[in-house]
Amino acid sequence: MSSQVIDVARTAVLVIDMQNDFVEEGAPLEFPEGRRVIPAIQKVLAAARGRGMAVLHATHVHRPGGADMGIHRDLYPPVAAGQALVDGERGAEIHPGLAPRPGEPVIKKHRYNSFYATDLEIILRGLGVDTVVLTGMTTECCVLGTARGALERGFRSVVVSDACASCDYPDLGAGPMSAGEMHVAALRVMALTSSQLTGADEFLARLP
Repeated sequence: MSSQVIDVARTAVLVIDMQNDFVEEGAPLEFPEGRRVIPAIQKVLAAARGRGMAVLHATHVHRPGGADMGIHRDLYPPVAAGQALVDGERGAEIHPGLAPRPGEPVIKKHRYNSFYATDLEIILRGLGVDTVVLTGMTTECCVLGTARGALERGFRSVVVSDACASCDYPDLGAGPMSAGEMHVAALRVMALTSSQLTGADEFLARLP
């Protein structure tokens, strides 16, 4: 982790997929680990907002009827059934504990990568941002996908490791993995291929 001071004028914080359908108890796509990182994300957001840094949010949604689902229809039965991530419904909204402030853009995406088929890149460039700080879930899926998307578009990315979460994986042919194991594996991949890793407290210590 670099000790370099973060340029708040050229850095944005992105909160990924912290939606009710993922983090509420009993939600159709509940990931309990997501609830546990809410305090760390709140800490990052408070520090960023207090310094006037850009803050953005990404949400995974699909249109009623599912015209934009693609392969997600095959992968996630609650999504295919229209029971989760339906644009305009409460489940697809950002968890109240992380609600966007007025003026903070919300990027609606239909795939893992927050840059794909969205206006995230246009907004970041319009804000003069060259570095994006990633938080949210899941580490190995939408966080990693967004980190890769940032790399491909010439943005640096910083992943706040304790402000991201994964989930338990069943054995689908390659063996099971616990949420903790998957989280660490994804962090290792990003550290090598796309991103700088930091913790929430370390991130705060690098702010001017």
